[in-house]
Amino acid sequence: MDLSDKILTMHPQGKKGVNISREKYDTIRAFILKTLKKHKQISYQDLNDLAEEKLADSFEGSIPWYIVSVKLDLEARKIIERIPKTSPHELQLVK
Repeated sequence: MDLSDKILTMHPQGKKGVNISREKYDTIRAFILKTLKKHKQISYQDLNDLAEEKLADSFEGSIPWYIVSVKLDLEARKIIERIPKTSPHELQLVK
């Protein structure tokens, strides 16, 4: 696998991102965006649980780890956002 098959994620607080497989990134990104379009807003825990349920059979690797990495990347890119003052934190698409 060469580096063109990888993507360096971004972090909303400017920390160093992680290099992950573009294919896995795209799979998780599509899942997060589709889920947020459907639910409008969702807690991180529910998102994670849904991902485990829907992707377990087809996804190789730690689903929670990829969800966190891609979620942070999407926050950094201003595609999704945490809803302020929600606990546990809720996510939504940036309007």
